Formats: sequence, structure tokens, C-alpha cells
Amino acid sequence: MKKFLAMFLIAMVVVVSGCIGSSSSRGTSTATSSYGKASQQYVQITDALGRTVKVPANVTRVVAVGPGALRILVYLNATKDVVGIEEFEKRFPYGRPYILAHPELLKLPVIGPGGPGKLPNFEALIKVHPQVIFMVFVSRNEADEVQEKTGIPVVVLSYGTLSNFTDQKFFNSLLLAGKILGKEKRAKEVIRFIEEQQSYLENLTKGLKSPKVYVGGIGYKGAHGITSTYTDYAPFTVLHLNNIASNLKSRNGWAQVDKEFLLKENPDYIFIDEGGLKIILGDYKSNPDFYNSLKAVKDGHVYGVLPYNFYNTNIGIAIADAYYIGKVVYPERFKDIDPVKKANEILQFLDGKPVYSELAKEFGGFGMINLASGNVTYGLPTNP
Repeated sequence: MKKFLAMFLIAMVVVVSGCIGSSSSRGTSTATSSYGKASQQYVQITDALGRTVKVPANVTRVVAVGPGALRILVYLNATKDVVGIEEFEKRFPYGRPYILAHPELLKLPVIGPGGPGKLPNFEALIKVHPQVIFMVFVSRNEADEVQEKTGIPVVVLSYGTLSNFTDQKFFNSLLLAGKILGKEKRAKEVIRFIEEQQSYLENLTKGLKSPKVYVGGIGYKGAHGITSTYTDYAPFTVLHLNNIASNLKSRNGWAQVDKEFLLKENPDYIFIDEGGLKIILGDYKSNPDFYNSLKAVKDGHVYGVLPYNFYNTNIGIAIADAYYIGKVVYPERFKDIDPVKKANEILQFLDGKPVYSELAKEFGGFGMINLASGNVTYGLPTNP
């Protein structure tokens, strides 16, 4: 009886030890994984909200939730790890280089509606068995709710403010996602590439006297017209241009100005984000006198740039727009640069394919805009 009791106690210790896991010398923990028969090692990370999260040490199945989350995974060359996408991506499959370059993503199961402020479908998430859920633009409570209701680790990433191209919060998120996905080398390459682009543009235009410039039609939670702008529009910032919207001292980031402001400031150059061009062309037909009173319109200095703010910032497009804007305003400084070729180089590196021509077919691409006769195939959705 004593021998039997001893053997029983030993067996119980082994079973309990297996259930609670153990710690390794590298600081990882092990537990039985619901995605496989073998035990799974976990590592502890801190996300953009300061949340401590345990994620598998070897991640091969992920989803991205919220504006721009999927783009980060594409930048990291991690599309093969994505097992589901938001319905937003399928409903609006145009205008975003990461989707144009990877149409195979559109064949994946839907994990929720997508769009600003919308949480995923918990049942749909569980069904595709991701090991990690990457999220952006969510609160700590929302991230915790998704994690608790799905039982899947939620890692929150951030784009920062992106008043230029090199935001440290965004870079930290690239590095964090890269660490989780085993793509740290690629994350560092992306950061170095963006930093080099910004440095080149800044040095090329440093010390130049800038004309007055303005960008209208900026997308912000949907499409807007000529009065939609950014006080710290990143392409203008890196080119040291005199953005008239920066005179709005009480505002920061996206702003709606009034038409009287435009008439008063009367910029020398107007750039139109082509995501809002449809609205602007319609507004011109209703009120041509306003537009024709602007100096830039009278002088033929109205130019189209690709929409960079579609489901958060398409950083590659923003950089490409900066090269084109520089070519327009400072043709001598940019005489050796072909903006279309440069755009394709940027998109190839960040997204995996040179998709400028597809974007140009959709929105018009780089070029002068005649408001009286202009037309465009697509605009940004007005209510995403």
C-alpha cells in the first residue's frame, strides 16, 4: 500500500508540474498551446499602451485590426503570416499600395467590419486561430476586452503623430512587431530607408526661400473638399515649405479652414490630395468664382498628389508626394529626379510592388489639375 501511495503522489506531481509550466533561463515560459500538440514557449513584451502581454515565442499566425495595422505587417514582409482581414479592406480595395501589391490578402476570411472606432468580431477572430492580434487606435480597455473575450494576446501598435516621416512611436511599433514576427532585421531596414528619404529631402531644400503653399482635399475619417488640410502636412515639413495652414496657431494636425482664409492667404501653389478631388471638382462647378479668384488657380499652379491618408497614413505615398511637390516648387533642385520612378522605388521597397501606375489610374497621379475640365475615377469614401 505504501509503495502504491508513493507512486500515486509522484504521478500527481508530474501532472501538476505540466499544467503550470516552467521558466527557462531566457525568461520565457512554457505552456500547452491550443494551436498544436507540443508545448509553446512565450515571451513577455510591452506594447504601445504600456500593456504587458505574453506572446508566443514563435508566431506564424496573426491578424491586424484598425486603421493602418495591416500596412505595418506588409512593411515587415509578413503577409504570409496574416490569416484574416477586415471587411473594410475588401470593400475598398483601391488607393492603398499595401493592398494593391498584395491582392491575395483579399481572399482571406473576414474578422470584423474595420473602419475607425470599430472592434472586430470576436467569433470570427477565434475561428481563424491567430496567435497574436495586432491593433491600432484602441484604448487600453478595448484592447483588454478583445484579449479577454478571445483568449488571444492583443498587442497595440502606434503610428504616432507623423508630422514628418520619422516618428519614434511608429518606429518603436515597427521594431516591436518585427521582434514578435522574427522580422527585426526588416524592421530596421524600413526605419533606415525612411530616415534616409527624409534626410535627403531636408538637405536638398534646406535654406531655400519658400513660396506660400497649401494642400486641400485631405482625407480624415472619409473624404473632404478644398478646405480640409493639415497644419503640419509632412511633405511640406520635410521640404521646409511655407504652409499657410501652419498660421492656424490654435490647431494642430488636421484642420478645416474656411474659404475666406484661403482668399486672404492666397497661396502661390495649391496641391490637391486626389482623395478629395471628386468633391473639389463638384464644388468648382457650383462656385467657380471662388476658385478662379485664387492666385494659384489663375497662375495655373494647381497640382494633384496621391492621397496618402487612406485608412491611416500611407507613408510611402507621403514620401513620394514630397518628391513630386519638390519637383514642382524647386525644379532646379530636383532636376535629376523623376517623381514617378522615385514613387515606384519607394512603393517597391515598402509594399513589395511598384504600383504607382495603378494609383494614377484610380486618382489621376502627379500632374497639373484643370478644375474646369478635370475628372477622376475614384475618391476616398465619404463615410468609411
